[in-house]
Amino acid sequence: METRRDVFQAIADPTRRAIIGLIALQAMTPNALAEHFETSRQAVSKHIKILTECELVSQKQSGREIYYHLNLIKMQEIDQWLAQYRNLWEKRFDALDSVLLNLKNNKK
Repeated sequence: METRRDVFQAIADPTRRAIIGLIALQAMTPNALAEHFETSRQAVSKHIKILTECELVSQKQSGREIYYHLNLIKMQEIDQWLAQYRNLWEKRFDALDSVLLNLKNNKK
């Protein structure tokens, strides 16, 4: 399946991030997910569809129910991409901490 949507666009939405958080704990049906939101089941289903298109979420049929699972491999890909920037941010924050500490010590 070709990914049609950008994964970062998908996780930019707070509802989709909440869905990811819920299914990270356990696989859930669309109805079970919809119970956690003050929107229609159809609206939640649209969010699930976007997450599925991005391959962040996969579905598995169990009897009559469809359960949605978090795709941990895709989440690891996102984490690996972010890791390169996390190192840069940490270095800059460390440098800022040093500057602020020096300013504080000079005021004494």
